[in-house]
Amino acid sequence: MSIEDHWYRRDHVSLALWPVAQVFWGVAALRKALIQFTNRFRKKIPVPLIIVGNIMVGGTGKTPMVVWLVKYLQSQGYHPGVVSRGYGGESDHYPLAVTAVTSPDQGGDEPVLIARRTGVPVYVDPKRPRAATTLLREHPKVDVIISDDGLQHYALQRDIEIVMIDSRRGLGNGFLLPAGPLREPPSRLKLADFVVVNGPSQDADYRMGLEAGDLVPVRGGTETSSMDAFRHQDIHAVAGIGHPDRFFDTLRAHGMQIIEHAFPDHYQFQPQDLRFGDGLPVIMTEKDAVKCRAFAPDHSWFLPVTAVPDRAFAEQLMTRLRSTHAG
Repeated sequence: MSIEDHWYRRDHVSLALWPVAQVFWGVAALRKALIQFTNRFRKKIPVPLIIVGNIMVGGTGKTPMVVWLVKYLQSQGYHPGVVSRGYGGESDHYPLAVTAVTSPDQGGDEPVLIARRTGVPVYVDPKRPRAATTLLREHPKVDVIISDDGLQHYALQRDIEIVMIDSRRGLGNGFLLPAGPLREPPSRLKLADFVVVNGPSQDADYRMGLEAGDLVPVRGGTETSSMDAFRHQDIHAVAGIGHPDRFFDTLRAHGMQIIEHAFPDHYQFQPQDLRFGDGLPVIMTEKDAVKCRAFAPDHSWFLPVTAVPDRAFAEQLMTRLRSTHAG
């Protein structure tokens, strides 16, 4: 068993690591206090900044939420931009402007996906405040910035915080790293403006679903295919994301006989990773597809998903954003 297997139960391993978790939190809390004190003397970014993050490791639906936010804010007359750490990419200079043709090796898989899906300015930098400042200088029409992740990046201004939670995994065993999956204690949720649960939930204030679209060729082209076309077929399912089971279950729900290939989140795929030697179709996530386009087999497809939040969330978000503008 890996350490992650103990994050969703309170057993002898997670309990033994609990004291280490308290040390981790003490150091993190001290760092947070020092950064927040320093922030008092920094110049404020002149537009509202919305952070989409989580308090636990692993995928919770942040990137689909960011894409939805961009398009929803555009429909309300805003001109959004996006900043990100650019995890999984490495550039020789920062800030880096990410476009639809930027290599994921430079910009990171999620920023490239966001740029391709939205077309808005996307900037990555380990120092997110610098990314936001550069974005505004080079795109003066931008009037709201969305940060893809960054909830624990306290050097970054935040006017609205949206915390994502996966309905299946919840908060795990409720312990902090390394005893559990949490970066911050559950009490941190009380400080966020919105807590959105990705998936079915009976007691969530706000919920979000993921709507699957038609399959798209990884290597490009305009031809798409419905998932029903692969019903009762054997296929290779490839996922290098934080929570691959949700992706695998979606394919199974459409009647596919899948052979699972789960890779670590932000995995840097190589051509041999997709050579299975049997000619079966390969279906992967959109985030993985941005890294595999140059060498994916001809019979490879990716599954785009679209976030569908509660209407109440959209309404309350606009109320909060307008009050931020007024302030």
